[in-house]
Amino acid sequence: MPGALACTRAKHEPRSLTVRPQIYHEILQTTRRRQTTEEFKKQYVKRAGIEGTLSQGVRAFDLRRSRYIGLAKAHLQHVLSAVAMNLVRVVDWLNDPHPTKPRISPLAAVGSHI
Repeated sequence: MPGALACTRAKHEPRSLTVRPQIYHEILQTTRRRQTTEEFKKQYVKRAGIEGTLSQGVRAFDLRRSRYIGLAKAHLQHVLSAVAMNLVRVVDWLNDPHPTKPRISPLAAVGSHI
């Protein structure tokens, strides 16, 4: 790895320190500062919703695979999968329109106890 320095004497997979050129370091720091702004957080909320929808499509509706050959039939599958996802979401909402609290991942739960 160019720019990496060995930090330990470990025989397998030693830790390393990456020294980037100054311009890349400054860009990285600027990006990290931008991630703490309210504007970024508002944009990221939208992305989180989209990521959740894509994840549901892949896990529950097998969107990584097309069951059909041909663009028209594959498109029809995508449209029908989108309709099915919306129906599942409506049924879930009708069963519990006001969820009590959001799901917390096991990793986040561990981090909150520290």
